[in-house]
Amino acid sequence: MSTSLIKGHVADDFGAVKMAFEANFNEGLEAGAGFCVYKDGELIVDLIGGTKDRKQEQHWQADTLVPVFSTTKAVAALVIAWLYDTARLDYNQTVASLWPEFGQHGKDELTIAQALSHQAGLSGITEPMQPKDWFDWEGMCSRLAAQKPIWEPGTASGYHPVTYGFLAGEIARLADAKHRTLGTILREEFCAPNDIDFFIGTPEDEHGRCADLHKPRSMSDLGEINEATKAAFLNPWSSPGGRGTAAWREFEFAGANGHGTAKAVARLMQLALDGHIGDTQILGENTLYEMSRPRISGPNLVLPFDLTIACGFMVNSPNQFYGPNTSTIGHSGWGGSCAFADPITGITCAYVMNKQSNILIGDPRPMKLIAALYECL
Repeated sequence: MSTSLIKGHVADDFGAVKMAFEANFNEGLEAGAGFCVYKDGELIVDLIGGTKDRKQEQHWQADTLVPVFSTTKAVAALVIAWLYDTARLDYNQTVASLWPEFGQHGKDELTIAQALSHQAGLSGITEPMQPKDWFDWEGMCSRLAAQKPIWEPGTASGYHPVTYGFLAGEIARLADAKHRTLGTILREEFCAPNDIDFFIGTPEDEHGRCADLHKPRSMSDLGEINEATKAAFLNPWSSPGGRGTAAWREFEFAGANGHGTAKAVARLMQLALDGHIGDTQILGENTLYEMSRPRISGPNLVLPFDLTIACGFMVNSPNQFYGPNTSTIGHSGWGGSCAFADPITGITCAYVMNKQSNILIGDPRPMKLIAALYECL
């Protein structure tokens, strides 16, 4: 690809990051992508490149929106953190204290912190349904409330790729004083007041800015298949479908279909770094501690990794997907996107793209960019 399609800002001494970004395109690894980094709230890298459409004819723009899939979980976790900070909920209260119907089949003692760290035993829906049933919010919440967990809640963590968004979303809706959806809280409290271009539930009039996806041609390596993995990924109804792209963009899958720019995600991640957006403090020090401290660590029942998980975030140890510092927190999304906040260096970072790989976590494209970034610090 011509390097003339690479645009954006790179601060002095960070030229190696731009070179790594260009290399991903020159090696044929990208269609379109964005990479953005802030340090202590100051923009130091903001790069875009490539094309946004399936025919690869339309240039990627600064305002091109792209789905970040499970990187959305980190953004959803920030909304829950705001509800904690404003005393609408407590991480240690049970989900059933907000949502009484949820307390069936031994789920009555599951805490909000455990639900956000994928300990609910609800990695997917076990009873047959149609992929289009995911678009019925009340129906899906009823299914999750009534479902018998796949493992004893609170005893292990197994990644919840789609159900996480319904758990976090219903907790947020019930805790909010106005019973707003999680996406509405995000827009009204974070994004609209600060001109941040990110949506959970992307309005139809924004779809013209959305990038087309180039999906991977092979399945991800899920490791040993068990009941939790099958429910999460492999049943015919494991993922939303049957309603078309527009409906998928507009619905709030609060852990799986956020749309935004790399710059928007990196700005939101400042909340995870120091509780600020720009100069405005939104989350307090105690909230940051409770949000980011590890809740469970060890082998994951769904993903073939040892993971340390906080309240909606992956902690960098032991895999170091997000640079060298073990206290960094972040999240990755299907196809390669990722975002993180590093309290040691003051870095917040986001990578987005539309050419998806089949690597679950640790895609080599952002890993190359992150390595170059830290070499420049």
